[in-house]
Amino acid sequence: MGALLMDLLRQLRHVRRHWWVALVTVMVALGVSAFLTVRTQPRYVASVTFFVTTPNTGVSDAYQGGLFLQQRVKSYADLLSSDRLAQSVVAETPVGLTADEVQRKVSTSTETGTVLLRASVTDTDQTRALRVTESLANKFVELVQKVETTPEGKAPIKIEVVSGPRVSADPVSPQPARNLTLGGLVGLILGIGLAILRGVADVRLRDAAGLQRATGSPLLGEIPFEANARSAPLIVGDAATSARAEAVRKLRTNLRFVDVHEPARVIAVTSALQGEGKTTLSCNLAIALAEAGWRVLLVDADLRRPKVDDYLGLDAGVGLTDVLVGDVKVGDVVQRWGDKSLLVLPSGSAPPNPSELLGSKAMSDLLLALRESADIVIIDTAPLLAVTDGVVVAVQADGALLVTQQGRTSRTQVAAAARSLHSVSVRLLGCVLNMAKVAKAEAYQYEAYRVVASTPEASVPADRAASGRHSATADGVNGVPDHTQELTRLPR
Repeated sequence: MGALLMDLLRQLRHVRRHWWVALVTVMVALGVSAFLTVRTQPRYVASVTFFVTTPNTGVSDAYQGGLFLQQRVKSYADLLSSDRLAQSVVAETPVGLTADEVQRKVSTSTETGTVLLRASVTDTDQTRALRVTESLANKFVELVQKVETTPEGKAPIKIEVVSGPRVSADPVSPQPARNLTLGGLVGLILGIGLAILRGVADVRLRDAAGLQRATGSPLLGEIPFEANARSAPLIVGDAATSARAEAVRKLRTNLRFVDVHEPARVIAVTSALQGEGKTTLSCNLAIALAEAGWRVLLVDADLRRPKVDDYLGLDAGVGLTDVLVGDVKVGDVVQRWGDKSLLVLPSGSAPPNPSELLGSKAMSDLLLALRESADIVIIDTAPLLAVTDGVVVAVQADGALLVTQQGRTSRTQVAAAARSLHSVSVRLLGCVLNMAKVAKAEAYQYEAYRVVASTPEASVPADRAASGRHSATADGVNGVPDHTQELTRLPR
């Protein structure tokens, strides 16, 4: 029973998500019904009712006589639509119809347990329907008398017209109200079915629960969709008080408490496909962490399509790749961004072998050194399903954060991305649903509660900052060659 209820709720969610499919289907069905109704030629019905009786002579028992008449009535119903009667009608009343056409227009009905017989003629011409019915009544009475008269000249059956012939004043078809009602009902049923079918066939991730099931990891944040995010992607200025900025701060809090016993200090941010917003999230997460007082280092390790420098307005001519090949020292290319403790290492020159470079010992040594120079290192990596660069970087980090855009990526793609990380024992810290559709009630609640702050966020207490809990020492890190001494030159 519980499984059935869950399945019903799932189907209702499909209908609610694709309500426009049902609406369009209903509108189309109503339009088709209205079109057919207008195009259908009006039809009129003329009718006549006969009463079948018999004299008492020849039938001694009244009950047996009643049964005899009821059986005769059934035979007369077939006689009314016979070819012989139709030919008689056409011969007497030239109305421009053939005998076959008259037969098709005649319908009969009987009432069970009675000796009443009803004949109806349906035609698009009201006058013609009445004339055919009148002729039909006359010729039918004559035909019955002829076939029922015995050689002795006696007729055991008597037929009388007790009602009609008369024709309906209004057409019996089309019936606009009925047609539109039936059309709307059929359209609604078909629309609901199409909406459910579309929902079942739609394999894209639509909610946070589906993302959690696909990745097998906790949901750390839902970043709401905002129309102005394309023109103002960073949570600074006016965007710092938006619902999107608040969601990033919530992600910041959740990320810091994923595992309090083994906190992740080097985090690779990745996605299954390109264009899911991982770079924007990397920048905003780094900004949010820096605003909270952490010393953050943002590394652009998406060497094929670097975007960090575009978002932050930095010079990316020299950066990570140049450090890895030994052309420059890391302290010479790291750039400070804003007035917070946020340092950025751009991607640098485009290399011919990104995967090999990111998986080199130089990269491993650099990350070890950067770990000691900042509280948190955020690494923006390439999409997992496009190239292997993201996995290569994630292996060297403390954990990975998987970003998925709502309604764009399929469950299969997200699951494949998560498997690519699990297959090399990458610690998947959690997932983030990006560009999520937030219910209007939630959005209104945030807007009603929001207060534009006149002062910046409180920084980390001075005693913790002075203690240098995660800061780099002037002596560097023992055992890390090449880059250790360079880190003392990082801007502070």
